[in-house]
Amino acid sequence: MRATLAYTTARILLFFAAVFLLYFIGARGILLVGLALVISGIVSFVVLSRQRDMMSGALFSRFRQVRERLDAGARAEDD
Repeated sequence: MRATLAYTTARILLFFAAVFLLYFIGARGILLVGLALVISGIVSFVVLSRQRDMMSGALFSRFRQVRERLDAGARAEDD
């Protein structure tokens, strides 16, 4: 959960930084939001790759634990 929260927070901060910079460059309205989404997405793909990998690993292990519990429950039910 912590890795997901850190990654999501970093993505939001990158988006607002892009909005802030583009606003002062002169972008307004839907163009501002669209460009900010594209720019923050590209920057986060490069800059946040380590955090994304950590989040992915944490989510994978969490889902694996849930699946193991479900399988254990199904085996116990079958017995």
